Amino acid sequence: MKRYWIVRVLKGILFVVVITFLLGFVVKLLWNSLMPPIFGLHLITFWQGLGLLLLGKILFGGFRGFRGGSPHWRQRMKQRWDSMTPEQREQFRQGMKRRCGGRWVPPSEPKTAEGAR
Repeated sequence: MKRYWIVRVLKGILFVVVITFLLGFVVKLLWNSLMPPIFGLHLITFWQGLGLLLLGKILFGGFRGFRGGSPHWRQRMKQRWDSMTPEQREQFRQGMKRRCGGRWVPPSEPKTAEGAR
């Protein structure tokens, strides 16, 4: 079983490396075929294309896997909130007020003018 786990990790790493290099190559091709004729910019190398890909990911896409922003976050938070007792909810509210300066609104309650400052 341990051997199978190692093989899966190595395959995953190889997949990420191959996809990264392919996307860097695609960015380079698209830049070199579109940007110089349209805007008069210089041609770029593969490594500059990879840098542009990373820069675009940081500025516009983010790294969802690394910051825990899965698309089901809100649903999981609502399930946790619904399973809390009123005392636990109030304790949670007080903790969030300390951390967020009183602007936090629970997932199951509508936002009010005061909560949406």
